[in-house]
Amino acid sequence: MKIKICGIVTEEDAAVINETMPDYAGFVFASSKRKISPFRAMRLRKEISPEIPCVGVFTDTSPEDIRALFENGVIQLAQLHGGQDEEFIGKLTGIPIIQAIRHGKGDAPSALVDYYLYDGANPGSGEAFNWGILPVSSKPWFLAGGINVGNIEKAVELKPYGVDIASGSETDGKKDTLKIRKLVETVRLQNG
Repeated sequence: MKIKICGIVTEEDAAVINETMPDYAGFVFASSKRKISPFRAMRLRKEISPEIPCVGVFTDTSPEDIRALFENGVIQLAQLHGGQDEEFIGKLTGIPIIQAIRHGKGDAPSALVDYYLYDGANPGSGEAFNWGILPVSSKPWFLAGGINVGNIEKAVELKPYGVDIASGSETDGKKDTLKIRKLVETVRLQNG
């Protein structure tokens, strides 16, 4: 099982990522309190271990801008959170794609993507949704939405391909090394 720590915005965050070594780190380019500029992400990517792929989270960024971030090595995967259609996704050929399926939003799963990510209606809010109604997935999938040190064990019991954590890795809006270490250790234990 994999773990992604999302919402990297500072050099301190990058240092925590290097210390705890999750499977993925995430940059949020969508409207959010964790939003980062492409230039800042490029600088932070250089601070993060090359062994850790970075994921860009997008809602309304153009395919051309997403491709530029990928080709410049800022991101290694694109996570689409805006209900993008097949035509949009088709313009990202060659980029590994995680498609967010937001609970209650009617997002249509695309066959063109590599992974699904099941999230709550308000991504980044730290609110969990009813994990008992997860669909059967034909692709590897991530679980997101309100995962934290208090419920990470329940999340890993659902056996997703990976878990995606933003708010649950923070204390007072800042990345918390102890929480991230605990989250990563719990996932690693699941892997045996």
